[in-house]
Amino acid sequence: MVDVQQATKPLTGQEYLDSLRDNREIWLDGERVKDVTTHPAFRNSARSIARLYDALHEEKYKDVLTTETDTGSGGYTFKYFKAAKSAQDLIEARDAIVQWSKFTYGQMGRTPDYKASFLATLGGNAEYYAPYSDNARRWYKEAQERNWFFNHAIVNPPVDRNKEVHEVGDVFIRVEKETDQGLIVSGSKMVATGSAITNYNFVGTYGLPIQQKEFAVVFIAPMDAPGVKLISRASFELKSAVMGTPFDYPLSSRFDENDAVLVFDKALIPWENVLIYEDMKKTTSFFVESGFINRFTFQGVSRLAVKLDFIIGVLMKALQTAGTDQFRGVQAQVGEILAWRHMFWSLSDAMALNPIKLDNGTVIPNLNGGLAYRVFLQEGWPKIKGIIQQIVAGNLIVQPSSARDFLNPEFRPTLDKLYRGSNGIDAESKIKIVKLLWDAIGTDFGGRSELYERNYAGNQDDIRLQTLFAAQGSGKADEFMAFAEECMNDYDLHGWKGDTWVNPQDVSYYNNQK
Repeated sequence: MVDVQQATKPLTGQEYLDSLRDNREIWLDGERVKDVTTHPAFRNSARSIARLYDALHEEKYKDVLTTETDTGSGGYTFKYFKAAKSAQDLIEARDAIVQWSKFTYGQMGRTPDYKASFLATLGGNAEYYAPYSDNARRWYKEAQERNWFFNHAIVNPPVDRNKEVHEVGDVFIRVEKETDQGLIVSGSKMVATGSAITNYNFVGTYGLPIQQKEFAVVFIAPMDAPGVKLISRASFELKSAVMGTPFDYPLSSRFDENDAVLVFDKALIPWENVLIYEDMKKTTSFFVESGFINRFTFQGVSRLAVKLDFIIGVLMKALQTAGTDQFRGVQAQVGEILAWRHMFWSLSDAMALNPIKLDNGTVIPNLNGGLAYRVFLQEGWPKIKGIIQQIVAGNLIVQPSSARDFLNPEFRPTLDKLYRGSNGIDAESKIKIVKLLWDAIGTDFGGRSELYERNYAGNQDDIRLQTLFAAQGSGKADEFMAFAEECMNDYDLHGWKGDTWVNPQDVSYYNNQK
């Protein structure tokens, strides 16, 4: 179990890797993984995260990434782990999110700053978690001072979803009993993205209403707690290592956030790790009411904006290799992708610069931009991927099987001739670009990337309904209808009311027929 003693600076990359060498139970390909930091399914993704931690200690990045803690430790922390008090704080936190995202080219969505979206609400809105407010404050302090890597799992597995939550008690998370030490919990959650290389699990509930108190629980559990296990999907990192090289799979081989089902088998959750219990309304409403949705969509849209900067750059280079970058139709399609990119960056700006003020003096990003991001994200990434497939076309498919083809001196001259690019680009450089683009959109990793962007923010009905309900709850829907009514009040069956406009009786065809 990780040590949560007070510290005055975040983990280093090596400290982070060391923290993963515990007794965590992770299952992959029928075997229990002994060490995620050395296993070829996880080792490079873990090192990608370690690189983020190391950047917190580098003078080159320290100003943009870190700020003083507000816990009294006298240390510093990643900016988004700290509750914001102004629009300027949010802009600076956004810039920190962006810098971290650049290290992974926007490919990793569940980096530690993603869960900082929630962790900062534990300090910025601690009273929401009453009677467990002290637990919230303690975790805010510990997470901020060390920047612990949390995952979350808040969705019920796709089992018997036609039933009420309490009717699927053999699968869904529930409290089996209370003890002096804490709660005994069993059940499962998904999608525990990246959880194999995290320190802690945050477990809550999203979506379906709770009708029985034993299912109303929100808590934190260490990744290595007895009774906690992960069932991992197939590893794209492992596949890329076995079947290719970094030249062939430059993204799959280091940025695979392995998704998993998180299982609790009579696991003890100490009372000090409980955030919500037996409050059936709060268990499901925390997602919106705590400020979490405002903050996670802010991190999400900023990370996506970086990903779009990257994919546009790779696309432009790929078009140069084919000599199609000056075609008018191709340029128009690239312009559309740029418009998507501009929109998401603008949403990030708007969320920070128009914050919502809370009663305790803290602020959270404006939700309107976050709600728009969730809807247009599902439309945008598939659209962008489709444009890339259309304008790069067969160039994505017609590529040598692996780097090994180029390393064969007998075969190399054939490749150099047949695969040369336009604009003076040699064959090796061309294929390097094309393979990078293919890994982003066409490999298993690329396919999972699309699925992630489509579903990461929630199912398509929920995100649209929540946008409507937010407008109704905030009074905006009434404002919109009142605005329409203002227009309708200008006229009736007899024409314009008042003397601002001229009624048409003098020229009306019907009036002049009398």
